[in-house]
Amino acid sequence: MNATHFISDNFVLQSDIAETLYHTYAKDLPIIDYHNHLSPEQIAANKPVKNITDAWLNGDHYKWRAMRANGIDESYITGANTSKKDKFLKWAETVPYTLRNPLFHWTHLELKRYFGIDEILQPSTADAIYDKINTILEDKTPAQLLEHLKVEVVCTTDDPIDGLEHHKAIKALGIYTKVFPTFRPDALLLVEKDSFPEYIGKLAACSGVAIATLEDLVEAIAVRIDYFHEQGCRLSDYGLEEIYASEFTEVAVDAIFKKRLSGAVLTSEEATEFASCILNTLCKLYHAKGWTQQFHIGAIRNNNSRLLEQIGLDAGVDSIGDFPAAKAMSKLFNSLDRSSQLAKTISYNLNPSQNEVFATMMGNYSEANVPGKMQWGSGWWFLDQKDGMEKQLNCLSNMGLLSRFVGMLTDSRSFLSFPRHEYFRRILCNLIGEDVKQGLIPNDIEFLGKMVQDICYYNAKNYFGFNMK
Repeated sequence: MNATHFISDNFVLQSDIAETLYHTYAKDLPIIDYHNHLSPEQIAANKPVKNITDAWLNGDHYKWRAMRANGIDESYITGANTSKKDKFLKWAETVPYTLRNPLFHWTHLELKRYFGIDEILQPSTADAIYDKINTILEDKTPAQLLEHLKVEVVCTTDDPIDGLEHHKAIKALGIYTKVFPTFRPDALLLVEKDSFPEYIGKLAACSGVAIATLEDLVEAIAVRIDYFHEQGCRLSDYGLEEIYASEFTEVAVDAIFKKRLSGAVLTSEEATEFASCILNTLCKLYHAKGWTQQFHIGAIRNNNSRLLEQIGLDAGVDSIGDFPAAKAMSKLFNSLDRSSQLAKTISYNLNPSQNEVFATMMGNYSEANVPGKMQWGSGWWFLDQKDGMEKQLNCLSNMGLLSRFVGMLTDSRSFLSFPRHEYFRRILCNLIGEDVKQGLIPNDIEFLGKMVQDICYYNAKNYFGFNMK
């Protein structure tokens, strides 16, 4: 593949209006990445990343899936005994075949923005690119990579029992990027898991609350929420197949909880009743703290049991599910709204056939003096690409208020993924520019520019209320 300067200044931008909106209003804004899976331990260590395979391929299930689809042997993807360079070369072999997959755009945006590389990554360029990148990475810490793209805020994804020592260490470093934890309590809901009783023991230990009853459990959870809040946390998150919203009574759930702690196996109805109670309780605690709650809904995970056993969780064998969503969302949100305990909420769907379902559901629970309280989140995971983002932006425009949207996030494990914000900003500016070209919206650059800036940065800054001191 012969091409240089593929990522031009006006990449994706197809009109003068789009170019002006991007270059004048969007391009230089800082980044607030309010949901990702970066390692706070790695940031706190403050050591150079050094090798592109570690920075780019380790844990990146997007690239793993592409390599598998290209017929690459698993030893070059997740194998422990394969050299870092050989893994990189196999990725370079795969890249030309990712044409029209978002990985092709992401890869070359990252090469250009972090390393000044214009060449297409492919076997003929791989050796030179590998050496050049590693020379640059030799002196680049994760904090420096974040600052390079003006990443102002990063919100990691953290278990309620996490001590957050790395977040404290990061704060002491005084780096440009503020790194805040996010409360991810999925393990508290999955009562049927074999590990649940042991997990409750760990929760008891870190909270200082002896847990024998539902009341004890809620007290321990509240202690951990207080602790996370003290460390700057302002968001929670869930990664669920579907929202739990079954009818429950606290008396019945207390009995279910005690039964599970005794080692007994629960029925599916009991497990759902327990999860519904805990989820409802968590949502009320978030509201009391002024947090935002996020729901990532709809993935069917660990489809390939062979790779799950070989590699473990996050092996890159998850896909889009077809779970019902509307009734449970309505039931949970309505219950919380009726008691005036519905926190600011962002919901993300993975099945594009449910775009309108999610967009319209969030419009049911607005609140005076809280603009954009209920958000339908950006294109997530398999929808985090040009077509998916455009569909999300168009659907949100049709069903809600695009102007109040809190914008993009990476949902990534890589410190090199932040050009995805640039990708989103270019797509947004181009979409608005096309509307102007067609006479669908006024050609008012100042107004449109402010709208773009709000979506790309200011809405998120105002919505989450991070303590930036």
